[in-house]
Amino acid sequence: MAAEISEDYPQEIDEQLTGFDSSVTEVKTMLEKLMAMNRNDLQQKLDPLDQAKLDLMSAYSLNSLFWMYLVTQGVNPREHGIKQELERIRTYMNRVKEITDKKKAARLDKGAAARFVRNALYDAEDKDSRKKVASKKAADTTAESPQPKRPKQN
Repeated sequence: MAAEISEDYPQEIDEQLTGFDSSVTEVKTMLEKLMAMNRNDLQQKLDPLDQAKLDLMSAYSLNSLFWMYLVTQGVNPREHGIKQELERIRTYMNRVKEITDKKKAARLDKGAAARFVRNALYDAEDKDSRKKVASKKAADTTAESPQPKRPKQN
């Protein structure tokens, strides 16, 4: 019977339909696995960011499947409300991605950066001259400070 059907349309369409059929079968198995899990138990095991990712993935997948359904029914999905819904979900997915990227970004240790720059610009002669200036200032301040008076003894 498959041979009779394939004679009614070109060979390249048959290859595309076979690929489409295998893709739909894969999607069906994945959805069955997802639906078999208890959603509440799954949500409790995840942190809030992963919960958001799961919810967004689920919503995007369902809306994409609906998009494909509309195409198979001859409806232009670009003129349907599903397009705005998919765009809205994509914006939320981008927000979650930004948050994830910020978490992964390297943190700057200001103290370590300052030490790194100071040591990279280190000059031995400059350090000796700074020590001399500092010791000279210390000597000047002790010489200029008034000596405490002794109390008179009667």
